[in-house]
Amino acid sequence: MSHLNNSWNGWLIIDKPYNMGSTQVVSRLKRALSPSKIGHAGTLDPLATGILPIAVGQATKLIPYVMDGRKIYEFQITWGAETDTDDQAGVICRASDKRPSEADIKSILPEFLGRILQQPPAYSALKIDGKRAYALARAGEAVTLQPRPVDILSLELLSHTSTHADFRVICGKGTYVRALGRDIGRRLGCLGYITKLRRTACGPFTLSDVTDLALFTETGQMPQKAHFLPLETALDALPALSVEPDMARRLTQGQRIPVSHLTTRIPTDLAEGCVARLMDGTHLLGLVKLNRGILHPFRIFRPYDADNGLSLKSLTNA
Repeated sequence: MSHLNNSWNGWLIIDKPYNMGSTQVVSRLKRALSPSKIGHAGTLDPLATGILPIAVGQATKLIPYVMDGRKIYEFQITWGAETDTDDQAGVICRASDKRPSEADIKSILPEFLGRILQQPPAYSALKIDGKRAYALARAGEAVTLQPRPVDILSLELLSHTSTHADFRVICGKGTYVRALGRDIGRRLGCLGYITKLRRTACGPFTLSDVTDLALFTETGQMPQKAHFLPLETALDALPALSVEPDMARRLTQGQRIPVSHLTTRIPTDLAEGCVARLMDGTHLLGLVKLNRGILHPFRIFRPYDADNGLSLKSLTNA
């Protein structure tokens, strides 16, 4: 089959299948497409489904900006037990005969809003003395991870039965939904573990952006430009700064520029210490940071090819 042109850059938003790890998705795409660089932004558990942003080419430089963005999950808690993994993949380690009412659930949800302390699951990718926590847990070692602050922006009960309940959460970076389900069950006194988990938004990406993994890994189809989202999609939350061509050239060559030297308008939301997108019209040139009235370029991309928004040409040929 034909391979992806390794000069293309952008985002493939994959609807991650059930029972497949995030790194497995990347490995399959790497074999199928042979991109210059590839990586994922925001790990999903194997039993979770939904949005897995795949960065191709220079988009890999923007992964931290997607991982720092908010996420939306829909999840189901089954009542009456806890597992060692906090989801249905684990072994039941505690049980309870108690079951919560809808009123019980709604009454305690406000306690999980805002910035809260959350103890990550023992079966997680966090490291303890250089080793993954899940590797230590699988080896039978006792794993205790320190609580960490996470941000829960919204938590909504979607439906409820005597055996389980469905929720939607909007959360910040580092939140473990498995731990959230575990803690809700403990607070209700009935215990609980996650039996369904789907990510419906990750940073700027939503389910309207997703592409089926099988399209590339099973059908052998060559990706088209329409399958990719542009680099700058990951940076929608950052202010956009457009400067005159000479200043853009100097910034993309690594020079620092005082804002007093610019004739273009500075965005009102570009405050001291903030990062902005350096733009050439609708094309992303790089990232700059405002420090003491001076623009500091720190992540530079090459101008887009006019004929292909995913292929880049060098500055010397611009």
